[in-house]
Amino acid sequence: MTASFDEVKKHADTDPAGFWAAAAEDVFWIKPATIILDDTKRPFYRWFVGGEINGCYNAVDCHVEAGHGDRTAIIYDSAIRDVQEHISYTALQDMTARCADVLLQSGIGYGDRVIVYMPMIPQALVAMLACARIGAVHSVVFGGFAAVELAKRIDDA
Repeated sequence: MTASFDEVKKHADTDPAGFWAAAAEDVFWIKPATIILDDTKRPFYRWFVGGEINGCYNAVDCHVEAGHGDRTAIIYDSAIRDVQEHISYTALQDMTARCADVLLQSGIGYGDRVIVYMPMIPQALVAMLACARIGAVHSVVFGGFAAVELAKRIDDA
């Protein structure tokens, strides 16, 4: 039996740590968290202390491994370009791995910062997933930002 929205919200409101601990069971953990919520230094809360995940694995690879590689992962529908494209998990995994390899070959690695400056196209998502795959931190700036705004984001990175 699936809980109603009100039941789920009540659980999240009354027991945030328990709610998120239950939700975390649906995520593949490289290293499970030792503490779900560290609230010892309020208001500076820390969630999933000691835990380690790979967002790319959870978004893409686990679906391929579960036999869902042929299913659609992305539907790209551009009215401006009059293009519609369906990208499978397997194709997304391949594109992401290739992009991650380009990043690695360019000297980008775990903890490095990458700004993704692209229009809203599937390749922007591929770049974000590739950063997650190798552990690089990414900031997304969609094409069309003025130079001053782009410079602020670069400085922040």
